Amino acid sequence: MREKILEKSNELFLNLGFKSVTMDEIASSLGVSKKTIYKYFKNKTELVDAVALHMFNTICCGIDGICALDLNPINELFSIKRLILENLKDEKSSPQYQLQKYYPKIYATLRQKQFHVMQNCVISNLKKGIENKLYRESIDLEFISRIYFNGMIGIKDKDLFPLTKYSMNTLMNYYLEYHLRGICTEKGIQQVENQLKLK
Repeated sequence: MREKILEKSNELFLNLGFKSVTMDEIASSLGVSKKTIYKYFKNKTELVDAVALHMFNTICCGIDGICALDLNPINELFSIKRLILENLKDEKSSPQYQLQKYYPKIYATLRQKQFHVMQNCVISNLKKGIENKLYRESIDLEFISRIYFNGMIGIKDKDLFPLTKYSMNTLMNYYLEYHLRGICTEKGIQQVENQLKLK
């Protein structure tokens, strides 16, 4: 039951936003009483926290799966982008933005976790890209991985990038292209252009 509550809440939060979904709506779409939900989560904040962690773990498992395929580093980044979009349903409700605004503590904890996972993932992607002569040897791994993380967080700020102007898919494509063109060799840029044709 706990798993069912998490999955349904996840779906509702992604489509309608963390703020607007009530415990009543979650109970009614599951066909259970609110009491059943409170048996597993003592309040909405606890449920939001569990859903955010569930979402994070699901995406992390997916990213690990992609990294294990040992793809070319440029294809790896585009595969991770597709995985994130599938899991976040194109972020129609800006979940990250809402989390930051209404549940700042949960957001701060999650951001810390995201940073550590992304840091390792991006640094290993950069090293592989340098070995394969797709990325320039002169890049500073630590700096690029931090800038990359900061940019990924930044494009989710809907004041800066309103969803009426840019879909999350468009933003992620623009950002990946921006990131890769800054670090790629000629050989790498050729592969980026091939990937962009597949959008």
